Amino acid sequence: MERASRQPPARTIADRLHSAAIHLLRRLRVEDRALGLTGPRASALSVIVFRGPIAMGALADAEQVRAPTITRLVDGLERRGLVRRVTDSADGRVQLVDATAAGKRLLQKGRARRVERLTQGVVQLSRDDQQVLARAAHLMEESVLVSF
Repeated sequence: MERASRQPPARTIADRLHSAAIHLLRRLRVEDRALGLTGPRASALSVIVFRGPIAMGALADAEQVRAPTITRLVDGLERRGLVRRVTDSADGRVQLVDATAAGKRLLQKGRARRVERLTQGVVQLSRDDQQVLARAAHLMEESVLVSF
């Protein structure tokens, strides 16, 4: 019972995770800018690569923006040759957005840059701390933390 009383309340843990996640994403955003992508464009491209081909409305929902905003984002990605609009084979009236090979390569390059930046920090930690981070990553991937 004594051990449970020393643990921080769930809300404190959630608040700290929230803050840490925001700071981490801000630091990693530098790598996306190095690729010539704004944060919103990088995010939209990621959704298109991993969930696409995707309808514009579904993309807007995933990005939590309105139709005009997603149209501007997709237009910018299309001008750079990173995505293309395609007709849905099941319903010829529906336009989908799909990543081009160049878009997929750029997204993978960005991911590699972000992972490398994270790796530089992780290798500075003790082996025990690295194991703690590995466990935390597992919990975040497999638990209700990411499935709400």
